[in-house]
Amino acid sequence: MAEATKATTTAAPKTTAKRKPAVKRKPAAATRKPAAKKATAKKAAPDFAANAQETGRNVFLAGLGFYGKAYDQAQEQLTELQKQMEARRKKADKMYKELVKRGEKLEKEAKGALKDIELPKLELESLTDRKKLDAQLKKAKARFAELKDSVRFKTAA
Repeated sequence: MAEATKATTTAAPKTTAKRKPAVKRKPAAATRKPAAKKATAKKAAPDFAANAQETGRNVFLAGLGFYGKAYDQAQEQLTELQKQMEARRKKADKMYKELVKRGEKLEKEAKGALKDIELPKLELESLTDRKKLDAQLKKAKARFAELKDSVRFKTAA
């Protein structure tokens, strides 16, 4: 029987039925993915718009924050300058009062020194006496030099 089976197998050639070419179908999962992509694309569009709007708002707020910080720094600098000006103004007023007081004191000393010097009335007769006039001039110069030295001594201290 083995021969009979061989003969039948050899005698009858194998015929394969021709099949129609199969239409390439995408698996069910594959067809759903693009639909899911479309849904996410639709969701992505509003997300993108919201993200762009939020980014624009953040940029605006950053600019506003920068302006606010610059304004605060300018205010701080202005306040500091005003404080410095006030301190300098007070110092200048104090210095001015001290200078006026010192000037009054020197004026009194100068008037006292001038009273000490004897200046004769200018008359025609006294102008002719040259020796007397020279002596008074030397005395006045000495007194002024003395006064000048006393002022320098006090200002150096």
